[in-house]
Amino acid sequence: MPRATNGPASRQRRNRILKHTKGYVGGRRKLIRTATETLNRAMAFAFKHRRAKKRDFRALWITRIGIAAKQHGMSYSTFISGLKKAGVALDRKMLAGIAVADPAAFAALVAKAKNA
Repeated sequence: MPRATNGPASRQRRNRILKHTKGYVGGRRKLIRTATETLNRAMAFAFKHRRAKKRDFRALWITRIGIAAKQHGMSYSTFISGLKKAGVALDRKMLAGIAVADPAAFAALVAKAKNA
């Protein structure tokens, strides 16, 4: 009886890896072993950086809010604290967008935070 090697499934697995590594340079695209190693590394970086992106954006928003608050004579921490006391429920993403796009509205928020 001939030896069964599960050929179709093996070929599908290899083709799936090679399809993912399309666009890579040299053997990283063509050779199954190096393509597998490269793909595993790429997937690990993609996972890690999806989480890092959230941290990076939060830091960017905080920087933008801090700079805008400083222009109105207020520090970031006192501004956020004042907003919390005033009961303004805007997250940092929204606040950063307002600070960049609509300085007049941000000035109103600063006034509200100062009063609180």
